[in-house]
Amino acid sequence: MNRLRSFLQRRRSSRTGADPQQAPAGQQPLQQQQQPPPLQQKALQSAQVPLATTSATTTGQLTIALQNQTNSNTVFAYVTGRAIDNGNAWFLLRSDAVTPYFPASPGQIMQPLGADVAIRLGGPGSTIQAQIPRIAGGRIWFSIDQPIEFKLNPGPALVEPSVTNPSDPNAQVNWGFAEFTFNSDQLYANISYVDFVSIPIALTLNTVNSGTSHVSGMAVDGLQRVADGMRQQQQADGRGWDQLIVNRTGTNQVLRVLSPNQGLVTNPGLFAGYYDGYVNEVYSRFQSEELAIDTQAASGVVRARAAGDVFNFSGSQFPRPSTQDIFSCSTGPFATGSNAQTNAIIPRLAAAFNRSTLLLTNSIPAPSNLYYQNPITNHYSRIVHQANLDGKGYAFPYDDVQPSGGADQSGEVHAGDPTLFTVAVGGNNAYV
Repeated sequence: MNRLRSFLQRRRSSRTGADPQQAPAGQQPLQQQQQPPPLQQKALQSAQVPLATTSATTTGQLTIALQNQTNSNTVFAYVTGRAIDNGNAWFLLRSDAVTPYFPASPGQIMQPLGADVAIRLGGPGSTIQAQIPRIAGGRIWFSIDQPIEFKLNPGPALVEPSVTNPSDPNAQVNWGFAEFTFNSDQLYANISYVDFVSIPIALTLNTVNSGTSHVSGMAVDGLQRVADGMRQQQQADGRGWDQLIVNRTGTNQVLRVLSPNQGLVTNPGLFAGYYDGYVNEVYSRFQSEELAIDTQAASGVVRARAAGDVFNFSGSQFPRPSTQDIFSCSTGPFATGSNAQTNAIIPRLAAAFNRSTLLLTNSIPAPSNLYYQNPITNHYSRIVHQANLDGKGYAFPYDDVQPSGGADQSGEVHAGDPTLFTVAVGGNNAYV
């Protein structure tokens, strides 16, 4: 399940910077739990959002509480995805937060939507209640002070905002999203930083019998903390981390911070050769030592040694990855194919390179106390995790990889008996 979820997450993340004439891919699910403190309970009660006694997976309708925890009176929310019970047609929720909108295919590219899909939230501290059907590949979007501009291409294909296209009409809009899938089996959702960091988002999931799950997200100053961390890392090694910071045009106000993978889209020369020395050390080490990878799948534990530039597992080979391969988790040796064993190794090996654990242990997935200890590592991921109050969030495409029984890193909630899904935007009153 972890490998499948990561693979789908990796494909999803690419859609933010995709060709506007292409439709994005879909998504999927997994774990974590904790009771909310009285503060959050009070917020829900004041909004008069009743807790249902029947699971949404039974009724086919999920209640989402969209909570404004920003300091702005002008916050917009949007819900998009594929309607499972309507042939996986594109779904958007209309501005009344109840009525579905299924767009027709336009005759030309970049056409406006045929409905108002901007859900206006109330002032700070208020909650709007939304209702959605079963959705795959879903996103809950937020923007502050300005609405998001979506377009349609023939298909139909939904043209979503891009953080790497400077001519995108949303380039100067402060927007972000959480991802989810809601089907007949469960609700799964996470806060994703795979492409960028912007507005703090927190998740709380109430259930019939499975307790309450919560992902804290960042506090209101979380984005600034990430930007400060990137500048500090730039001072430490001079490798270009500060170039991932995007300011609002003509100001020093931080709008978002890109992931290295997205930074390489806007600046292909960024981080050139960054991982080369580390990769050389890893392949040198495992010429004389054995690497064991628990695939957590049918292949069980597989073992390999390096011969020159290749890791040789029985039935799978992994040549040296480039820096871009490591940050993308999807190119070079990390491109998936038809070999099930190779596909199970890819997430675990890619995660080990991003977290730089391969010189500290001969067995992966490694425990979290070994993550990001090497000076050559994915410092974006390290800093993002530090900025989240509970240390959780999807900061690279395989950030859900963990040892069996290990602590979740990815910042997700899931349950087979969901009753109320609360998504809070802005970071005010954030808690662990």
